[in-house]
Amino acid sequence: MPDASLEATYLAYLDALNDRRFSDLVDYVGDELTYNDETLTRRQYAGMIAEDARAVPDLRFDPHLLVAADDTVACRLWFTCTPTSTFFGCVPTGRPISFSEHVFYRFEGGRIAQVWSLIDRAAIAAQLAC
Repeated sequence: MPDASLEATYLAYLDALNDRRFSDLVDYVGDELTYNDETLTRRQYAGMIAEDARAVPDLRFDPHLLVAADDTVACRLWFTCTPTSTFFGCVPTGRPISFSEHVFYRFEGGRIAQVWSLIDRAAIAAQLAC
């Protein structure tokens, strides 16, 4: 069953990321979470995303497919951006790239507790020729 409240929370989380309001993640991410089977603190998780935003200043999280049910969100995020420094081990070319991320989130107490993320690194590498 779709969960409009969970969907709204997730979209507000994406707005915080897109606005670079990483301190607001306290409202959306648990004190600790699991990211692809690695335990991280919220600060580590925010730092990981902030590092990507530094490498790609115009990075925007654009949900193209979003399903929310019970305590789970599934989303296909789409990115069109221009890296200005090394991104996933690839040197920027000055040209824009496009790629997707397929990500699942499990929420506990209204905040993200677990993330499973698959970023299309092959598309990134092909466009940056690395």
